[in-house]
Amino acid sequence: GMKVLLGGRFFKMAAALRESDDKKDNPSIIKAAQDYIARIARSMPGMKVLLVDEETTSIVSMVYSQSAILQEEVYLIERIDVSTREPMPHLNAVCFLRPEQDSVDALVAELRRPKYGKYDIYFSNMLSKSNLQRIAEADEHEVVNEVQEFFADFLAVTHHLFTFNVLGCMGDRAVSWRRPALERVHGGLLALMLALRQRPAVRYQAASEQCQQLATDLHRAMVSDGDLFQGRLETSSLLLIVDRRDDPVTPLLNQWTYQAMVHELLGLRNNRVDLSRAPGIHKDLREVVLSAQDDFYTKNMYKNFGEIGGEIRKLVDEFQAHTKSHQKLDTIADMKAFVEQYPEFKAKSSAVSKHVSVVGELSRIVDAQNLLDVSELEQEMAAGQPASDLLQRVRAIFDHPKLSEMDLARLVLLAMLRFDLPATEAVEILSRRGVSDELRQLVPLLQRYAGNGAPCRVSDLFGTRGAGGLLRRITGQLKDVENIYTQHTPLLAQTLDSIAKGKLKEQVFPWVDAPLRDRPGLVFVFFVGGVTYEESRTVALFNEQNQGSMRVLLGGTSILNFKLFAQELLSSPALRPR
Repeated sequence: GMKVLLGGRFFKMAAALRESDDKKDNPSIIKAAQDYIARIARSMPGMKVLLVDEETTSIVSMVYSQSAILQEEVYLIERIDVSTREPMPHLNAVCFLRPEQDSVDALVAELRRPKYGKYDIYFSNMLSKSNLQRIAEADEHEVVNEVQEFFADFLAVTHHLFTFNVLGCMGDRAVSWRRPALERVHGGLLALMLALRQRPAVRYQAASEQCQQLATDLHRAMVSDGDLFQGRLETSSLLLIVDRRDDPVTPLLNQWTYQAMVHELLGLRNNRVDLSRAPGIHKDLREVVLSAQDDFYTKNMYKNFGEIGGEIRKLVDEFQAHTKSHQKLDTIADMKAFVEQYPEFKAKSSAVSKHVSVVGELSRIVDAQNLLDVSELEQEMAAGQPASDLLQRVRAIFDHPKLSEMDLARLVLLAMLRFDLPATEAVEILSRRGVSDELRQLVPLLQRYAGNGAPCRVSDLFGTRGAGGLLRRITGQLKDVENIYTQHTPLLAQTLDSIAKGKLKEQVFPWVDAPLRDRPGLVFVFFVGGVTYEESRTVALFNEQNQGSMRVLLGGTSILNFKLFAQELLSSPALRPR
C-alpha cells in the first residue's frame, strides 16, 4: 500500500481483500458487503461510534439492520458531515467513508478537533495519495490508528443484484457519459470485482459508446492497477456491459411479481417502501423494509400477484393458529413459555402486518387504476403477439376514466416502439388527456433514446424481423402461456442463453482484449442506463436452472421503474432538441 512519512511516523495505508471463503460457484454480493462491514465494526474491541457519510449509510443499511450493527458493540451510528455531534472522548470511532472530496474534507475537520478517542479509518475504495497526505497532516493529535481500503463500494440488493443509485448517465452528447456518473460506476465496479476476487474478461455492446468507454476504462484499470489486480484473483469470469437503450420496453411495463410490482407501484429505494400515502395506514407502517433478512419476502419475491394472495392467507392463518395456541395461559409455566416465545411472536406479528399492508395497498392501486386491462394490452404489445386489432384496442382504452396519466404514457410509448405510432399523434393523445408536461416530453426523448433507428437499438425486440420472427410468432401462440400478465421476457433472457451456449456474437459484443478460452462459470452483466427487477427475476430463474454450470450477477447504474426511467430520460441534456 501507500506510505506517507510524517514527523517520524509512517502513515501507511493497506488495501484489504476479503479472505475468500465463498464457494467457488456461489459468490453472493450481499455476503461480500456484509463481510467487509462486519470486519469494520469489529476492528476495535469495546464500545465505539461508527462514522459514515451519505453514501456509506446506504451501503451499510442495505446489508445490516440497525440491531445487528448494535450487536457488534457499535454504540452509535453518526454522519461525519454533521458537525454538531456531541464529543465522546471515552469512545473510539470507526469511520467508513467513500473517498470523495466532501467526505475527506469532513474527516480532515474531524481530525483537527477530534470528538472521540482513537480512529480507525476505512475507505470504500481507492484513496489518492494527495488525500492520504491531507489526512496525515490533519492528524496533529495523533488519534489515527490506521487507514485502510475496504472495497464495499456498491449497494447490495439481493445475493445476485447490485446498483449504484446513479440516475442520469448521459453527458451533453448522447454518446458520452456525465463525468460524475462514470466515475461512480467505474469505481464501484472495480470495488465489486476486488470484493469478489475477480479479474474478468470484458465485453461490451458495440453500438454504444458509453458501454465501450466504461469497458475500456475498466480493463485498463484492471491491467494497470498492478498491486490490487495482480493478486490471487479468478480470471475465468466475464463482465458484459450492455446499454438500456437496446431494450427500452422492459422498464415501460407494469409488473406482476412481488418485488418488481412493489417497485413499480410503490417504489423500493434501498430496500425501503414508502407506504405513507396508503389510506388509513398505521404510523408504524409508513415506511417498511423489504430485504434479504425478511423470510416471507425472500421466499415470495418472484411469485406472481395471484400466488402472493394465497401465501399471505397462509401467513395470516399460521399466525392466528400460533396466537390461539397461546390464549389459555392458565399456569405460570404457560405464561413463562409465552414470554419466552414473545420476541419471535412479536417478529411474526410485525412481518404479518407489514406484508398484509403492502399487498393490500398493491390491490387497491390495481383496482383504482384498472391495471388488469391496461397490463393485458401492454403485455400483448411487448410480447410480440400478432397485432391485427391490437392498436384499435389500445386506442379504445386511451379514454378510459380510470386510466392514470402514467399508464396512458406507458401505452403511448409502447405503441410508438411497437407500431411506430407517429410522435405527433402520440403527443396529441397525451395532450388531449391533459397529462403533465414532463410526460409529454417523453415522446421525443424516448424516440431519440431508443426509437427504431436509434443507434443502440440493435436487437430484434418484438421478434418481428425476418423468418425467425415469423416462426417465433407462430410458436408463441401455441405455447401455453401460464399467465397473460407475465408473457413478456426481457431481451436479457436471450443474451444469457447465448452466453450459456457460447453463441454471443462478437461483432455485437466485442471483447476489450483476448477472448476467454472456456465458457465462463461466473458472468457479470451490467446495464448502463439502469436495470429492472423483472431482469433480476430473469437472472434468478437462470441461476436456478444452471446451478453448478454458470452463475450470473446483475447490476445497473440504477434500478428502474417507469417513473425512474422517465427521470433518466428527462435528466439527459443530450436528448433535448438543440
